Amino acid sequence: MSATPADLDVVWLRGPGVEVGVIGHGARVAAVRTPDRHGQWAGIALGLPDAAAYHADRDYLGACVGRYANRIAGGRFVLDGVRHQVPRNEPEVALHGGPDAFDHAEWLVTTRGPDTMTLQHTSPDGHNGFPGTVEASVTYSVAGAELAIEHTATTDAPTVLNPTNHTYWNLAGADLTRGGVAGHRVSLTAAAFLPIDHRLIPDGPPAPVAGTPFDLRTPTEIGAGLRGTHPQLLAAHGYDHTFVLDADPDADGLRPAAAVTEPHTGRTLHLRTDQPGVQFYTGNMLNGSLVL
Repeated sequence: MSATPADLDVVWLRGPGVEVGVIGHGARVAAVRTPDRHGQWAGIALGLPDAAAYHADRDYLGACVGRYANRIAGGRFVLDGVRHQVPRNEPEVALHGGPDAFDHAEWLVTTRGPDTMTLQHTSPDGHNGFPGTVEASVTYSVAGAELAIEHTATTDAPTVLNPTNHTYWNLAGADLTRGGVAGHRVSLTAAAFLPIDHRLIPDGPPAPVAGTPFDLRTPTEIGAGLRGTHPQLLAAHGYDHTFVLDADPDADGLRPAAAVTEPHTGRTLHLRTDQPGVQFYTGNMLNGSLVL
């Protein structure tokens, strides 16, 4: 867990149960602090030490990613009969919108308060090969112990759009003696997941999780799956899969998606979303050079 970057303009949003630091570069969550079961506060989101590190980052730490989160095979897609090409930033795919996308844009703060802020970015027509000018915004707000993230966008032409937040979590905080996230217990409200090919592109219809390491419908230690030899785990070097959510939306339009617990600190994260799936990613591309 890095200290709050000293040379960045970090906006802190504070509630009684969570504090969130946001920066304009990539509209990133730079820090999240919460108490453990004994009331001891610690950071639980992976961050970087300074502005230079964020500008050099290629792991999307805390970033708003887009225009299109996850991978586009070959960087190619067809929309209304027109073929579009996004520059590839992995050998066979365009990842998270291609090079120098939302995650390295300088987002402008349009509203700011003690517990909420909105950032805005204009992505011009043709940037990274995407059609249409997109006016994108992301709002971060805290209430109690809850962090809410809301993405909105408008466009002047048909386009594809799939933004998300890319924060890495470790609920143990700075206590690395707990073995990273392997001891975290995760549950996902999903009876099916999307298998992937060698490019990490979804390959075929949803597959049932029953009888596989992808059955996370009851709390399961992450490490149990990471040590497995299932072909899908080997393909991604861990979990990097979309799970198809089962639960119906609540009255507020959000459905339960995931719950994660770190047993030693007692910290628990509950995720709800208005989307039909959740991506479970275990930081497989990190090389160990980033220190909490």
